[in-house]
Amino acid sequence: MRVRTLLAAAGSVAALSLTAVSPASAADPAVLSTAGGDIAAGEVLTASLAAGTNATFYSSATGTSGISCTTSSFSATVTGNPAAPGTASESLTQQNFTGCTSNVLGVLGVNSITVNNLPYTAAVTSGGGVNVTAAPGAHIRTTVSLRTLLGSVSCVYEGASLVGTADNADSSIAFVNQPFAKVSGSSLCFANAFFSAKYAPVTAAGGPVIVN
Repeated sequence: MRVRTLLAAAGSVAALSLTAVSPASAADPAVLSTAGGDIAAGEVLTASLAAGTNATFYSSATGTSGISCTTSSFSATVTGNPAAPGTASESLTQQNFTGCTSNVLGVLGVNSITVNNLPYTAAVTSGGGVNVTAAPGAHIRTTVSLRTLLGSVSCVYEGASLVGTADNADSSIAFVNQPFAKVSGSSLCFANAFFSAKYAPVTAAGGPVIVN
């Protein structure tokens, strides 16, 4: 009888041990975190261009003719951040470009670059993939105002999405040669625009963002 009692007690201890271990998944990090812990829904992420880089809108994926901006930044609110592995969601509410110049023949300068149809939805996967889309039925749209010999002209470009890559080495998000097509504008507006930019570090209240 004593042997049965000891076996039963051992079984109870083992069960308690398993119960203590099983909730470890609850401690797994979320897709987006900082050194301070997981990022909560409602937190705001911000970033500017990585030091020494420009944001560019070139007329071809392999050329250097177009527009280059020395300053750009974005702001996004986290709307969902499940446990990793998974996909976090954000609402991109602001993106701007300043300090822009153009080397296109006939263009004297860049008045402004305006990002339209905000907010956009951004999905960030555990593998570091970033996909930015507009609301259903809309497109990612950018309006470029150029100063020319004939006065100011507007060039409107649209794209279906932006695909980027997040890198934990410097908490960056990089976009390379993302294609846009001209939907309106004068002949001084190039027919296609390829957008490239690297934003780093992307930060939240707890510090640089890590993708898990």
